[in-house]
Amino acid sequence: MSGVGAAAARNARLVRSLRRGEFAALLVLLAQYLIGIVVNLFVKIPDHHPGSNPANYFGGVTASVAWAITRGGLWLALHAGLGLILVVISLGLIVQAARTEPRSHLALTIVAAVFVLGAGFNGGSFLNYGLDASSFIMAALWAVATACYVALLYLSGRDLAGRYEADRDRSGRDRPAR
Repeated sequence: MSGVGAAAARNARLVRSLRRGEFAALLVLLAQYLIGIVVNLFVKIPDHHPGSNPANYFGGVTASVAWAITRGGLWLALHAGLGLILVVISLGLIVQAARTEPRSHLALTIVAAVFVLGAGFNGGSFLNYGLDASSFIMAALWAVATACYVALLYLSGRDLAGRYEADRDRSGRDRPAR
């Protein structure tokens, strides 16, 4: 295989891996959404817990999330834990996107990660202060992050299909009838 062909094959493998990661992110986002509904409807977060009403926001978020995972009950622990997993997944997808062509996917992957982080910090704010606005912002940012990952799946699929067609054209085979 030529150097160009090997590079194209490597990039195609990386894009397929990136698509699997994007799909995994969407599945975790869906689970996060459903668990968040359960937390919203059936879990009472006490007004006073470690991290509530902090003088330092970030210290409060850290203490609140640690409390939620260790002593907040099953549903709240799952919700907070999945939030942390989503942060790790979104950062990992940035690394994967940086290794693939076209680079345009990297920008949208970064945007998606920013919305995941924003949703997480607003979840922490809700734990800290109990304000409904924080819960609303968390849900809105979840929706935008989800839309970003859906768009990324569409774009990377379109790019793979376009490369497949270009490879078929170069190989001398007739293009299929449309």
